[in-house]
Amino acid sequence: MNKKEIENVISLEPLERYRHFIKKVADWEVFFTLIDINKNYLLSHLDGEKLFPVWSSEEYAKLCQIAGWENSIIKKLDLDDLENEIIDFIVDEECLINVFPIYDKTGFVVNLKEFTRDLNEELKNYQ
Repeated sequence: MNKKEIENVISLEPLERYRHFIKKVADWEVFFTLIDINKNYLLSHLDGEKLFPVWSSEEYAKLCQIAGWENSIIKKLDLDDLENEIIDFIVDEECLINVFPIYDKTGFVVNLKEFTRDLNEELKNYQ
């Protein structure tokens, strides 16, 4: 990805970044999050809610390795990981999904039901 493409995507409003994320994940079948050195998923907090951050590429996740997450590790996940691990983690931790945060700003926040509905709808275009 070139710098101009990254700048264009990060300048989008959160809903548009969410739509971009859904399309890219449906296309590539991978996404990214952050973990700590103990391999625990990193969460942010907003208004008493726990947020699980996700990005469509490693380059965007790198932009959020600031403000306490400098030592985080980018973890690549696929759709099998989503089904077999991430969904359970989100349910167990009672998280919302923070799709495509930028720097220290929250992305588009959705619940698991909305997220899976939107991703499944987009995946239908690839069958």
